[in-house]
Amino acid sequence: MRHFQEEHPREEDCEPSRGNRARVARHRERHGRPGQPRTPPPDRPPEGPGTYHGGMSFLRRRSATPAGPDFDVLAMDPGDWPGNLGAGLLPAPDGSCQGVFLRYDLFGGRGPAMVIGNLPEGSPARDVPEGEIPFEVGQLLLALENDEEVTVVGTEDVPVMQGDNLLIVRRVKLSEGRISCVQFDRSDNVLVTIAAWDRPITDDLYALLKPLPAELFQQG
Repeated sequence: MRHFQEEHPREEDCEPSRGNRARVARHRERHGRPGQPRTPPPDRPPEGPGTYHGGMSFLRRRSATPAGPDFDVLAMDPGDWPGNLGAGLLPAPDGSCQGVFLRYDLFGGRGPAMVIGNLPEGSPARDVPEGEIPFEVGQLLLALENDEEVTVVGTEDVPVMQGDNLLIVRRVKLSEGRISCVQFDRSDNVLVTIAAWDRPITDDLYALLKPLPAELFQQG
């Protein structure tokens, strides 16, 4: 498993409240607002393939590197995923961990398939204005280098069995139909969000979710 905890050229995308808005701003810089000509920004080098950091993107590093979460991470076990897997931590200024994200990539350079996030209570990444996409969806779009504006168009609560437990899962309906997104709260109030690209989130996936020990994400 790869761990990512470094600065990158698109740090502004990683602020919890700015992931979608930063992508929209870049899209408008490149293509202009509807009905308006594009005005290139002054003194800014053109973006190219080298501007995207080829790993998971996270909140920018501040005063300390988190030692790791103090909670287990509910996600698909690395041994059950037939592809590449990257993991990253969301740091707080005091060095505590405000969340863990896992990005599941397909083999052969075919791109990211899914992002699973676990956010404890108090994590700023949970503070998303109404109508804006969950932070994990923003991270998936960033990994796909997709700058189109995506919005939430509705939600639906559905019951799902996860092992012997009944979950009330919130399906988040998005304007981009190729993205599937669900959210649910764990018994310890950690918010789990799954965002998948071009594939439905089925009951089979819930059956594969396992509590991964916090030690797996400790930074050495």
